[in-house]
Parts: sequence; C-alpha cells; structure tokens
Amino acid sequence: MLKNLFTDKPIYVLAPLAGFTDLPFRSVVKTFGADLTVSEMISSNALAHQSKKTLHMLKKSPNEVPYSVQLAAADVNVLQQAVARLNEQEGIDIIDLNCGCPVPKVVGHGSGSSLLRDLPLMGRLIETLKKHSNKSLTSVKVRLGFEEKNHLEIARVVENSGADFIAVHGRTRAGKFKAPVDYDAIAEMKSVLSIPVIANGDIDSFEKAQWVLRYTEADGVMIGRGAVGKPWIFHQLKSGEAHVDLALKHAIIMEHFDKMIAFYGEHGVAMFRKHVHTYSKGGYPGASTLRNKVNTITDPEAFREVLHAFFSPSSDPDHR
Repeated sequence: MLKNLFTDKPIYVLAPLAGFTDLPFRSVVKTFGADLTVSEMISSNALAHQSKKTLHMLKKSPNEVPYSVQLAAADVNVLQQAVARLNEQEGIDIIDLNCGCPVPKVVGHGSGSSLLRDLPLMGRLIETLKKHSNKSLTSVKVRLGFEEKNHLEIARVVENSGADFIAVHGRTRAGKFKAPVDYDAIAEMKSVLSIPVIANGDIDSFEKAQWVLRYTEADGVMIGRGAVGKPWIFHQLKSGEAHVDLALKHAIIMEHFDKMIAFYGEHGVAMFRKHVHTYSKGGYPGASTLRNKVNTITDPEAFREVLHAFFSPSSDPDHR
C-alpha cells in the first residue's frame, strides 16, 4: 500500500511526456532521484479494448516504485472498463486522470483539457476512477482553465470528487506551452485545498524548482520538458547540490542508452538519436560533429563506443 508518498516533502515527479518518458527514461530518472514516475498518457478507449500497443505502454521498470498510470478519458463507462483492465495489472500504485492535455486531437475527443469546460463530467470521471480503482491513490492533472482561469472552481471539484492529490500546470489550455506560467494561481489552489498539490510548468532548472516550491508552497514539483536532456535535475533536487559532476552525467547518459537497447533492441539506436541531440546541447564542444556521426550509426556497440568517448569526463574536448 502506498500510504506515505507525501511523508517526506517535497516530492519530485517526472511528468508524462509523449515520445520521451518511456520505460527506459523513467527508469533512469528513478535511479537518480525522482520520487514518482508516470506513464505516458494512455487512452481509456484503447485500454478498454485491450490494444496490444497500449498494454505494452503499461510496462514499468522494477525500480519504478511508486508508479502511476495516466489515463485520458471522456466517457464514464469507458473509463470504468479501462480501470477494470488496470485493476488486473500488478505494480501500479496510482491512476491519474489527465484533465490538462492541450493537444487538439485529445481535446477533440472530449478528454484532456476539454474536461475543464465540463466540470460536472470531470467530477463524475474522478468519482468513477476513485470508486472502481483498486490502486492505492487517485490523482488528477489539470490546467488553470480552458480559455479563462477558473482554477479555484477546478480545485474544489477535484477535491470534492475524491482525488488524493492534484498536479497543476500553471497555464490555461489557451496558453498551450508558451504563455507565462501563473505560479500565483498554483499558490491560490494550494491555499484552498486540503489535498497535496504538485506544481508544474516551466520548471527547467534546480534553482527554478526550488523557487517554485518556496513561492507556491506546493507539496512537490512535476518536471517534464525540463528533464529532457537534463534528467540529472532529479539528482540535484534530491541531493540539494546545484553542481552536477561530469562523471555523473556520463553515467546517466550511458545507463539511458543501455536501457533503450535492452527495451527496444537494435531499434533503440535510432530512437536514442533524439536524446543525443538534447544531451549534447549542454555546452559540449564538437556537439554538431557528434550529432552528424550518430545519425549514420546503426550498430548498438559502435553507437555506444561513440557515446562513451564523447561524454566521458576524461575525453579531450579538442579531439571530439
């Protein structure tokens, strides 16, 4: 049973991020400091119909404890069926309802942030999830509103419907990912709620995470895009040290690659190229040469050797 998630506050959560927060990436951030990992967003419809691809997305690494699965839903009956499928799966501690995704395809299906336009339906979905789930906790991910902010109303519906905690992305749906994050609104939600609040949105550094925690008085932070290319941000937060040793960065990058190959086989090489691009943005001399080189390598061992040589602290920047 997962009773004490918030005993040691604040907690540090990896946000779901399509195409990035797969099992290998989640496993790495868990190893190096994340308190909670969340699956990529899963369609309740696909889960209810037991799509093989969707069932594969539920897989978790053994070190992902606790582990949360995030669902997108727009229909109470379909959500109930999806929850029944999850109830059959061991190793899931939390089911999270996504009420914040701004992507048009998701909104068009009536799920994600579309639910912020229909709070009674959102409430019924949360109640259904809470009633039928056999997992330890139920959580909800929201934004501040759809077109305009109505964050306090949203907060009360989430709490009154039985959610155990809430994660808040500090923009409206209209704000997408570009508008300034309203940390005042997150602080206001924290002030009116008795359930834990996790702050999310533009938390892209150790210093920013600390500031957000102080400013909003949230119980934790959720980091998504800020962890891509910098998964050691969780180590920084857990250790309280701003500096990250090059040896640790090297270890994290190599473990990430090894996990990708273990999970995806040789296809993991092509999939890891986008990660090489983000990892090498950190001021490494010769990064463009590296990116061009790995784009032509398909053999896992050859790819690994190039990675190891480039990111090793002992490598000579002049010869990268």
